[in-house]
Amino acid sequence: MPERLAVGIDVGGTKIAGGVVDEDGRILARTQRATPSTDPAAVLDAIAGIVEEFRDRYPVRAVGVGAAGYVDVTGSSVVFSPHLAWRNEPLRDAVVRRTRLPVLVDNDANAAGWAEWRFGAAQNLADVVLVNLGTGIGGAMVLDGKLYRGHSGMAGEFGHQRVVDDGLPCECGNRGCWEQYASGRVLERRARAAVAEGTDIGRALVELAGAVDLVDGATVGRLSSEGHEEAQAWVGDVGRWLGIGLANLAASLDPAIFVIGGGVSRTGEFLLQPARAAFAEHLTGRGYRSEARIVAAHLGNDAGLVGAADLARLRARRRRPASPGYSVRGPAVARSGRRRRRRPR
Repeated sequence: MPERLAVGIDVGGTKIAGGVVDEDGRILARTQRATPSTDPAAVLDAIAGIVEEFRDRYPVRAVGVGAAGYVDVTGSSVVFSPHLAWRNEPLRDAVVRRTRLPVLVDNDANAAGWAEWRFGAAQNLADVVLVNLGTGIGGAMVLDGKLYRGHSGMAGEFGHQRVVDDGLPCECGNRGCWEQYASGRVLERRARAAVAEGTDIGRALVELAGAVDLVDGATVGRLSSEGHEEAQAWVGDVGRWLGIGLANLAASLDPAIFVIGGGVSRTGEFLLQPARAAFAEHLTGRGYRSEARIVAAHLGNDAGLVGAADLARLRARRRRPASPGYSVRGPAVARSGRRRRRRPR
């Protein structure tokens, strides 16, 4: 049995997914529970319960928690979560007290980005940007082999760059944010309007979902994969806005690759082809620079728990205290984008 195992826990707005993860990113056991989103104490109970369940069967050495919210730069507290009742929640220390294990807490998108860099779509590349398309848009950056978290630990909130002056209102309080045009909420908004209007695609969505109240953005994705042309066009519109936003990010970050994760990424090339076209059209310096690749994430919904577990395992192995910027690094990466070969000892 592998010696260095960690528990990864991905806390989302509706579910808490947990798994035992080995050094190669393989999930040896998994579980899932509903998120008691209005009760921080109940969320802590659920996390601790998952850890104890796994410790009965595996020699777990550390716990990593990917939290759907803003995590402070020390990785100790969830400052704010839009979908959970966490407000300045000292989550790391609370989990340590309950489990008596080393604990790392990070944003869920950071954990997913780390997993894709270590084990998924972006292996062997020095500079990687993950864009997660779910209800909103989250993201993560692995730059020169290190997670970049920003001055206060809240970098990667890509969804709130403004792409339309005086555009659609956003939950953040601003208008015209990227996630209002290139996320799952766009597909859900259009789907619900079509259902209410009784259009052909609205009826097709209800039939596929099984009930009116089950129609959501994922239903549009499923319909597009079945060859429905209007659904494919809707996904293509999201892809075009995705490409525009990626071009903005490329102007600032110049990564080697964009990895597109989250539920909307399951629409595959219906999303990615228009995204690549719009990216090429709007990229600053186009024709005089290399273009970042745009690819789908490989690890799917497992990325968050795999990344959280790996970050926690690396931190526990090095026995370093939490520090600003999360100094955990993966295998050495050359600036050319390839891993450096280790010299034999």
